Amino acid sequence: MRTAGTSRIRFSIRNGALLLFLLLTLNLTFAAKPVHAGPALVFDPATDIVVYAEDPDKLWHPASVTKLLTAYLVFEAIEAGKLKLDDKCKQSEVSIKEPPSKLGLPVGSEISVEMALYALMVKSANDVAVILAECVAGSKEAFVARMNETSKRLGMTRSYWVNPNGLPDEGLKQVTTARDMGLLARALLRDFPGYTRFYNKVYLKLGKRRYRNYNTLLRTYQGADGMKTGFICASGYNVVASATRNGRKLVAVVFGARSGPQRRARAAALLDHGFENYAWKEALFQTDIDEMARDGDDTKVAPNLRNRVCAPRRVVRRKLKKRRKLRRKQKRRRLAKRIRKRKKKKN
Repeated sequence: MRTAGTSRIRFSIRNGALLLFLLLTLNLTFAAKPVHAGPALVFDPATDIVVYAEDPDKLWHPASVTKLLTAYLVFEAIEAGKLKLDDKCKQSEVSIKEPPSKLGLPVGSEISVEMALYALMVKSANDVAVILAECVAGSKEAFVARMNETSKRLGMTRSYWVNPNGLPDEGLKQVTTARDMGLLARALLRDFPGYTRFYNKVYLKLGKRRYRNYNTLLRTYQGADGMKTGFICASGYNVVASATRNGRKLVAVVFGARSGPQRRARAAALLDHGFENYAWKEALFQTDIDEMARDGDDTKVAPNLRNRVCAPRRVVRRKLKKRRKLRRKQKRRRLAKRIRKRKKKKN
């Protein structure tokens, strides 16, 4: 028989659990959300359960996390038998014109699809993104059309692509959202589980040169195993990061950090929160990444962070340049003073 006492106990337990979860969520908000933080998301790509989301549908410039979609289309071509990992792709007159970061191979030089994928994900080579695009679709333009078709098929409804590498286009039209990049990460892990080695390589050796992955979480965060960073002045520092602990993989998306260290710290805090609180979220407050309510942000233009991110860097560079110039001047004065002293001694 159900009594008023047992009802009160059950009500207290539910309220206690809710209060605990809210406190844990607030803890993340204060610990992981720096001033001027951009969109963020952490979820389980196997169960689709979202542990934390902040402005998941706000438009943002993707920068080099674009290359995750480029890689998806290359993997798709390989699995369809249209391309092989040992096939050769050429540097063209179009791809050579892409600005750094780049490999800078001479026009006509060949690179295997496998090595190009490593260069794309580790070195973040912009020319290689176009090399692969031309290799898969015949032209950069045809590949971009496939990018937009594929992203719509994957449910990335707010994303729009102009190029395969994420460099700033005229008008800054290339945009995505944290949710859309989460959906892409899920698709990569679900559809191409045999290609994860391309995301988690810490170093890449090409000839005599050794390149270090820009994703510093691979070296500093326990269980980190992918995926891709990105940066342009308009976007700030972005990352789609995955990590696995005790058999559970989580994916975190961070947009708009003001520096590399801030990006790494926020992604690590999100992943920590995800691993620590996933059980509560799964048991009490399940939110599916597909079913998660739209956050109501209908703006069609992504923010441009150039003045916040790159202007301070230019100021710092000018100060450093001025300081180095002053040091050189002081050094010359000291040297001239020593020379004068020597001349006096000789006389």
